[in-house]
Amino acid sequence: MQQKVITHLWFDKEAEAAMNFYVEVFKGAPSQSFNASEVVRVTPYPGGFTEGPMAGMAGKVLNGEFKLGGVTFYCLDGGKQEFNFNEAVSLYVGCQDQAEIDYFYEKLSAVPEAEICGWCKDKYGLSWQIIPNDMEKMMTNKKAMEAMLKMKKIIIADLQAAK
Repeated sequence: MQQKVITHLWFDKEAEAAMNFYVEVFKGAPSQSFNASEVVRVTPYPGGFTEGPMAGMAGKVLNGEFKLGGVTFYCLDGGKQEFNFNEAVSLYVGCQDQAEIDYFYEKLSAVPEAEICGWCKDKYGLSWQIIPNDMEKMMTNKKAMEAMLKMKKIIIADLQAAK
């Protein structure tokens, strides 16, 4: 069945580099569950525009499609706008163990001051939540919740030890 709701990401002029980066990160994950990651297609802007919003966009991504762990995303290069990515929207990565959390955090976190409670921000400004699969179960414990609130990257053993 085709995915009915697809996240669409707007980049200034680095959509193709971002797609390739994300696919490389997810294909390199410790578990096989993220192997279904690929750039599916890239449709470039046509050339010839010398004025208006398409000037200088020749060859940039008009529409790109990529998959991360089998989930489809679209993206485009829209040129510089008045808005950027922010934490109001993030991508959630459910991790099976600490090795996956460590891997994704190392690869995706590029803004140390944005790190809190398993959240990080990548070099393109997109926010990610790098979270253990059983986080919801762990958060039913008040002490585990208090421990998590002090963390940047989630440390599963520390949450389990907080009783």
